[in-house]
Amino acid sequence: MGSPDKSFHVDSLAVKVYTSPADLYEDAVVETRTRLAQAIEDKGSAAAILATGNTQIDFLQLLAESGDVDWSKVTLYHMDEYLGLPGDHPASFRRYMKERVESLLKPKEFHYLQGDADEPIRECERYESLLRAQPIDLCMLGLGENGHLAFNDPHVANFGDVRAVKIVSLDETCRLQQVKQGHFPDIHTMPQYALTITIPTLLSANRVLCMALDERKQTPVKRLVQGEISPECPATALRHCDRATLLLDATAAASL
Repeated sequence: MGSPDKSFHVDSLAVKVYTSPADLYEDAVVETRTRLAQAIEDKGSAAAILATGNTQIDFLQLLAESGDVDWSKVTLYHMDEYLGLPGDHPASFRRYMKERVESLLKPKEFHYLQGDADEPIRECERYESLLRAQPIDLCMLGLGENGHLAFNDPHVANFGDVRAVKIVSLDETCRLQQVKQGHFPDIHTMPQYALTITIPTLLSANRVLCMALDERKQTPVKRLVQGEISPECPATALRHCDRATLLLDATAAASL
């Protein structure tokens, strides 16, 4: 199993730094399998929220290849989707999850946020009711270049949000990140709005893992670990969560 080169706490948040991405992913897969298998043993089923994004691709591939989890007893959710984007669009997170996760794992259920629903507010309410129908055993997060969690960008992040799912506008940094990663040809074709699970709901899971890798994440990692706890860096909310662990490769942690 991959093991961290360094471990420490900042406030309530556990932080682990790994020499290589391979070690980080291996440890994350073991933790995921263990948590879900334990939930199934304890109560006969499990539920997890999964992230999309380039950082997650290798992790999800390894998770799909691993054993030890009865996926027929696991319900899965994803955490965000672009408003108005069809589910078959190449950048759709529904398509991402169907191709990279559901088709391989074949879970009991995979609940999708319908970004192109005719009534998006009602879609938020529908998804909220699904999330609250059972405890969430595990939430797998990525870290945005602007410090966002899911699509909770700094200008819309709310650490005390009473809603579980909401419609948000996306800031320019977030939109440019999606373009640079090849999801859209330019910022003009990039949606300006999205549906997202809110920060309190993401962090209410029984176990929270957040992964950040490569040099693009050095600035948000430094703000997360060493900056002020504030919606200006939404991920700093993790420091109030004693069920959360931040997993970093050496490159992402280089500025600490």
